Amino acid sequence: MKITLPEKLKNLANSCPFPLYVVGGYVRDALAGLKSENCDIDICAPVSADEFCSAAKKCGATVNAVYRNTGTVKLSLEGEEYEFASFRSDEYVRGVHNPVKTFFTDDIYLDARRRDFKCNAVYYDIKGESFSDPLGGIDDIQNKRISTVAEAEKVFGEDGLRLMRLARQSAQTGFIPTADCLDGAKRNAKLIADCSAERVYAELNAILHSDEKYGVKYAQYAGFKILDDTRVLDVILPELTLGRGMAQRAEFHYHDVLEHSLRAVKYADGSVRLAALMHDIGKPYCMKTNGNYHGHEVESERISADVLHRLKAPKKLADEVAKLAALHMYDFSLDAREIKVRRFIVRNLSYLEKLLFLKQADFSACRDDLTEAPTVTKWKAIYKKMQDEGAPLDLKGLDVRGNELIEAGVPAAKTGEVLQFLLEECAVNPSYNEKQFLIKRALSLCAVKG
Repeated sequence: MKITLPEKLKNLANSCPFPLYVVGGYVRDALAGLKSENCDIDICAPVSADEFCSAAKKCGATVNAVYRNTGTVKLSLEGEEYEFASFRSDEYVRGVHNPVKTFFTDDIYLDARRRDFKCNAVYYDIKGESFSDPLGGIDDIQNKRISTVAEAEKVFGEDGLRLMRLARQSAQTGFIPTADCLDGAKRNAKLIADCSAERVYAELNAILHSDEKYGVKYAQYAGFKILDDTRVLDVILPELTLGRGMAQRAEFHYHDVLEHSLRAVKYADGSVRLAALMHDIGKPYCMKTNGNYHGHEVESERISADVLHRLKAPKKLADEVAKLAALHMYDFSLDAREIKVRRFIVRNLSYLEKLLFLKQADFSACRDDLTEAPTVTKWKAIYKKMQDEGAPLDLKGLDVRGNELIEAGVPAAKTGEVLQFLLEECAVNPSYNEKQFLIKRALSLCAVKG
């Protein structure tokens, strides 16, 4: 079997006086028949970084960075980005992501043994158009299996981030970790605490969207189940895993609090999966503090904000997740009158689409029911009715502006509050949305309020 590669890379390999290999995910995916629009091509060879740079420059490549201590080179070749690494063997301090010592070698077996999983340690000789499989990775790929390149205790003990890479790669590819691999991850789960928050969040986010890589259905759920089974989740999200084994009302829920959250991620639209993961994170706190789940949305807002700050998630996203958690229980029992829902919609219009996605995920996760959530059906109907009636949905839709209210005598300091009040009134009664009426209503409101 030949691997499809860019012509420019093949030209580079053919010009090198040494064999140049592709290794890692690109080779794995080609052998597994997995296709992705975005897949990095990692290359390697049994030569030093300087030797490779010399050959690459002769072929017209641009060297962007050289890290001689690890034998790594970042380069561009006719607009495509590549990362090269010299064959090497690394020495780690337990749990530390970066090696403390690097030994260069021309032995492909030693280079393979420094990697994480056998399925990522298959080499393709570009010039020779042949595979080199020092550890039996092709058999793992053919059997959709993930096993470690050495004893699992050693592999995970060398780099705690591999604990999350296991969950992510298993989820993305659909490959199943071996029992030894999972056991080794579980025994080393606490090492994820030694990894930077930025790296942990990046992997967490990739797991949340792992189905988007190769189209594996519910891949995101599979990834979180591995994090749960190995107890890595207990280290990175202890507030969430407090819900493991915490029962919910059987008439509404098939699952405990933690499993419900993971299933919400399973069923959620990609735009709200982080919110789905966090939406009930306040339930364990409420149960332990009050003996019930009442008001858990308030605590979910607070705790999710704290957790995402700790993980150094983007602030805008963290704020959105906290807000969605705070809002997700509104009209849960379908008892809110249409007037109140209309007001709620214009107050929270910027969150409406994602809130509907979250409500649907929450509903589906309760009893694995994929039919449309009753609240979603109700709100969609009300929202459409508002649109059909021409109700203003935001301040831009009002037939009066702030400066016009000020000119009419509304105090400038009260303009924002008055405009919001008028908007909510017009959302309920669209016929009120006429400039002169709104000005009179605003002046009347200010007179009443003093």
